[in-house]
Amino acid sequence: MSDYFNETHALARQTVRQFLAAHVTSHIDDWEEAGEFPRSLYRRAGDAGLLGIGFPEELGGTGEGDIFLKVAVSEELMRSTSGGLVASLGSLDIGLPPLVKGGPEELRQRIVPAVLRGEAIAALAITEPGGGSDVASLRTRAERHGGEYIVNGSKTFITSGHRADHYTVAVRTGGPGHGGISLLLIDRDTPGFTTGRKLRKMGWWASDTAELFFEDCRVPANRLIGAKNAGFMAIMANFLQERLMLAIMGYMTAQLALEATLDYTQRRQAFGRPVSAFQVTRHTLVEMATQVEIAREYTYRCAALMQAGKHPIKQVAMAKNFATEVCEKVTREAVQLHGGMGYMRESVVERLYRDGKILSIGGGTTEIMKELIGKQMGL
Repeated sequence: MSDYFNETHALARQTVRQFLAAHVTSHIDDWEEAGEFPRSLYRRAGDAGLLGIGFPEELGGTGEGDIFLKVAVSEELMRSTSGGLVASLGSLDIGLPPLVKGGPEELRQRIVPAVLRGEAIAALAITEPGGGSDVASLRTRAERHGGEYIVNGSKTFITSGHRADHYTVAVRTGGPGHGGISLLLIDRDTPGFTTGRKLRKMGWWASDTAELFFEDCRVPANRLIGAKNAGFMAIMANFLQERLMLAIMGYMTAQLALEATLDYTQRRQAFGRPVSAFQVTRHTLVEMATQVEIAREYTYRCAALMQAGKHPIKQVAMAKNFATEVCEKVTREAVQLHGGMGYMRESVVERLYRDGKILSIGGGTTEIMKELIGKQMGL
């Protein structure tokens, strides 16, 4: 454990462990194969207080400011061994913050507490089929007509896209570029809104991922979040915590792969002795452990900067890139050291290997992060 955590964080970890043992661990393999988990799990997570971490107390959350409480809970949730489960349960962490910070009070009071209780699901809809990480070029259009916005366009790769009740949607209300983007809160039963096919993915199988379509979708004008044409800054502010969470998922995926490999190589016999007794294996395990430790501690440092009220854009981008690269390396070595068993679906490292790849893509690709870091360096 690190010096960054206290007694409250330890109690939160214990709560998550009990939640996983009671409701997740014995089912996760079946949920992965089924491509979804029961919607009732949101309510159970809400009852356990896991969905309200970091949200204002007046809206039903634990209170703002303790970044390491969120870190502790996120690390323990990853011990479900399913990044997809964690991503879908956590879609509110990217869907709700713009509403909490800039939404009309009536919407905040009506929607946020219900989502934190697990009674409703929130999602963020930014990515488009032709856009990817280039947020400033999004094309979904919202035209104001009287008391409504008429929305036309589509989104893709949306986490919790099929099951969400409320979507924070990035739309173009102005001219080209980042200055013409706004955010609208759109409910799933809004006329003109539909969800497309359930997307099949390399990893994160238990995560609900969907396409969204808006065809003359009529959204009340009071569903605008923040000021018109000011959505890009809200999206960028959202990215800082999202990228921190992806870094956590990166080093935790690697940590789980390392733990599984340590156990397997000590049990597995080859040429009359444990696989871990061979020098090449020991050195590989040491390198895996070293990389995980560095990724974790640097991510903690970024979290500490955020907790101090700073905006470490460059550092968080570096943490995301480093942790996700470590994830890919460590999970690859884990599969290799498991031999044929590492290629089997019954092996946890097979899942971790597949799940790890998305982390260097989501929340801004590695290449986009490098461009962002370069700009922060004045290059």
